[in-house]
Amino acid sequence: MKKKADAFIRLVSIMDKLREECPWDKKQTMESLRYLTIEEMYELSDAILDKDSDEIRKELGDLMLHIVFYCKIASEQEKFDISDVLNGICDKLIHRHPHIYGDVKVKDEKQVKENWEKLKLKEGKNSVLEGVPKSLPAVVKAFRIQEKVRGIGFDWDNKQQVWDKVKEEIDELKVEENKEDQDKIESEFGDVLFSLVNYSRFINVNPEDALERTNKRFIKRFQIMEKKIKKEGLDLSEMSLKEMDVYWIWAKEKYNLS
Repeated sequence: MKKKADAFIRLVSIMDKLREECPWDKKQTMESLRYLTIEEMYELSDAILDKDSDEIRKELGDLMLHIVFYCKIASEQEKFDISDVLNGICDKLIHRHPHIYGDVKVKDEKQVKENWEKLKLKEGKNSVLEGVPKSLPAVVKAFRIQEKVRGIGFDWDNKQQVWDKVKEEIDELKVEENKEDQDKIESEFGDVLFSLVNYSRFINVNPEDALERTNKRFIKRFQIMEKKIKKEGLDLSEMSLKEMDVYWIWAKEKYNLS
């Protein structure tokens, strides 16, 4: 424990020194750091999906630096400091885990989540969806919305019901597509995506992770195909779809062997 505490104190001390002496660090504000923090989060996400432990460690360090940086700026403005932040989250965790720090009994993880959402409402939240950030990517936001309403019991009973809903939404999309009403087509397409995200929860798949892994596979396969076509002296832009498909199938097989 002392080793961990010493490492944290070392980071805070370095931040104090940089804020006092480094021209770049002295100039930063919460607003100027914001976009950098978002970038760091995406870099961490990439490292997690790639299962790269070294990169995960490095990106966590970058995020830790940002947290300490924000706290340093806030302390200068006499709003709060790092101890307020740490004690705040400690108090919240203790309060939100009465099955650990109190006499509440729970039988499984589902009940823990339900209690969590109920406690948040008791703390003064007006809605169970109040804590869903507005700027979240749409797929992540849909997943979080569904998780949160599930916490208070607003959910399907089984995955077959959800799959039936997926098929129903697809049918409704096709109807609007035939009518060629673009606004309604977009609305129904959104419903299809929302219902698929819902289904993902019932088959224990994180939809954002699944889609991003598909993106990465497609990029890798496409780049393998491009490299092969270029090596053979061909021009991708001048090939027919049928010709490209031969190389695409080859690239898929090559990727699966790597």
